[in-house]
Amino acid sequence: MLFRESAASIAARALDSSLYLHLTEQFVHMHGYRPGAAELRSWERSIPALMAALNDAGLGDVEVMLEYALPLNSKRADAILAGVHPTTGEPSYVVVELKQWSQALPNEDDPTLCHVDAYAHPVLNPIEQVRRYCEYLINFNGAVAEHGHRVGGVAFLHNATEFGVTGLREIERDGHGLLFTGERRGAFLDHLRTKLSDKHPGARAADELCEGVKVPSKQLMTVAAEEVRERTQFVLLDEQQVAYRMVLNAVQKAKNADRKEVVVVTGGPGTGKSVIALQLLGELYRRGVPALHATGSQSFTKTMRKIAGARKREVQDLFKYFNSFMTAEKNSLGALICDEAHRIRETSANRYTRAAQRTGRAQIDELIDVAYVPVFFLDEHQVVRPGEMGTVADIKEAAARRNIPCHVVPLDSQFRCGGSDAYLRWVVRLLGLEPGGPVVWEPDDRMQLLVADSPQEMEAFLEARRAQGYGARMSAGYCWRWSPEPKPGNPLPPDVVIGDWARPWNLRGDRSVSGAPPAALWATDPAGFGQVGCVYTAQGFEYDWSGVIIGPDLLWRGDRWVTDRTASKDPVFKKSTSDDDVDRLIRNTYKVLLTRGMVGTVVFSTDSETREKLRQLAGGLTREPASV
Repeated sequence: MLFRESAASIAARALDSSLYLHLTEQFVHMHGYRPGAAELRSWERSIPALMAALNDAGLGDVEVMLEYALPLNSKRADAILAGVHPTTGEPSYVVVELKQWSQALPNEDDPTLCHVDAYAHPVLNPIEQVRRYCEYLINFNGAVAEHGHRVGGVAFLHNATEFGVTGLREIERDGHGLLFTGERRGAFLDHLRTKLSDKHPGARAADELCEGVKVPSKQLMTVAAEEVRERTQFVLLDEQQVAYRMVLNAVQKAKNADRKEVVVVTGGPGTGKSVIALQLLGELYRRGVPALHATGSQSFTKTMRKIAGARKREVQDLFKYFNSFMTAEKNSLGALICDEAHRIRETSANRYTRAAQRTGRAQIDELIDVAYVPVFFLDEHQVVRPGEMGTVADIKEAAARRNIPCHVVPLDSQFRCGGSDAYLRWVVRLLGLEPGGPVVWEPDDRMQLLVADSPQEMEAFLEARRAQGYGARMSAGYCWRWSPEPKPGNPLPPDVVIGDWARPWNLRGDRSVSGAPPAALWATDPAGFGQVGCVYTAQGFEYDWSGVIIGPDLLWRGDRWVTDRTASKDPVFKKSTSDDDVDRLIRNTYKVLLTRGMVGTVVFSTDSETREKLRQLAGGLTREPASV
């Protein structure tokens, strides 16, 4: 959170403006950049309105946690009020979503969405928004995991009139999502008094919530079966839910109007793209809408088939590859969910494609043609191979050629890397993928970053974390030759050699060899720890602790990065691949590898000058991380 004190104390700070200076300083420290003008306006206008309401209700001793970061996620609740329930005497919490809106209209197709003049696209109804914050908090904070009744939620639209927002209340149905306007301020005060006692301070209840064990994120792969076949396993927040609802609404409209729509969902690592994709597949599957999941990742598709379709063959068949639709009938699907769409290639044909199937059509056209609603989930910074062309511009252009409406939904919050926005920004600035140059890592309480002096030190550290019950993997840039796989029973060839340390690459094939899992299961099978993963097996997956070896293809020299294409052994780089493209793809590769960890990342570079630069920016392994 950015700040925590009693309601009376925060109200006093707001009067002399010291509150906003403190919030700004904390924001910069946690996120690495200054808050925007809209955020500052919200603090200056909405926080005083909430504090005045609390103090007028006689609740000045209630503890207020401002900009409370939801666990394992970068989303922040505007405020959580902590106190004692006036009847039960138990800890009691009220999640508050503050809006400056004067009016808002519900979406005519879907009341969980609404329209506000300031935004060009629909946004989540604040009642639905705060309800989902409550559900997420209960799911992921041990202090309330078994006590969901202790958590309530309100949306306080202090500038709104009843007439201006009356349509939003259609979805009010429980204590996790209530709406109050400035015009019904008295009712808001009465509601607060039913949740929070005026006779007890809330500091101890706030302590309990802050100290609650952060329940680990439900791993995408282990719940896929229930997600697709049975029921919702994940709570989607804010723009995630907007994306989910927009796709479902587009499918319904396409069915009713017999016309196509394209939806593009963009976001960086861990923003929940694959979670949304699976929820959509599950919901469409339950509704009887013909839909398929497609990706360019062999590892991801095979893992989905194995886990989600463990007991039902028809579920396995829901997971396809991008090149599966060369001869598919147009509009034969209600929806096609294209996950990791940044891996779309120029054409589906390869050297094994039969002549009769070589249509000459672009892969992106095949994907758009096969479904009434093709949905593309992508991150343009994860393009790591020449010929990958899944960009927003490519998709919009392909849709425009057919005169098909195309809607783009950006995802901002992220769940990977412990929900640490600061860490992701550190990575993209380190690699020069955003302007400004590398910055020194300032430790936060969400993600741990360490630099190892040797691969032995890195592996020993990760092995110690595994002994504590964490998952861990080692991965590296593609800078070592990859030997053919041995016959069963023979040891794996130790291709990744650094001094007197040597380990094998992960397997390439579909079968286990000498105890090592097949390529598709390297990231999810515990036996994958003994091998070094490459970007093609790591992409799309996550694990608790990530060890990353930066090879000689990326070197720090003087004041900048230098990429050495001659050090790369990646066979996808051809002579025709330009130096600029190789440089971009190598940097993107390390961005992918550096953003797999959920708890922490340990980095080692084979180059001494690069290692020293990393130490200056991040610190060494001599600093033992705190237990998580």
